[in-house]
Amino acid sequence: MNLSVKNAPDQLVERLKRRAERNHRSLQGELMAIIEDAVRPEGPIAVLAQARALKVGSTGDSTAIIRADRERD
Repeated sequence: MNLSVKNAPDQLVERLKRRAERNHRSLQGELMAIIEDAVRPEGPIAVLAQARALKVGSTGDSTAIIRADRERD
């Protein structure tokens, strides 16, 4: 299916082009990435995958963190 965006402001197009260049994509590829990101399901598995991709992790033992949180209440 083909989609089109009509009457896009010049400033928006320029920002999209710069973003595409930073991400080493064509304008079409960048727009597709934005659309895919916008409609991605955000279930627990997707969130975990994003955290792993960003190399987000805990530096502590979760049991100790939960215990400390409970003791504050």
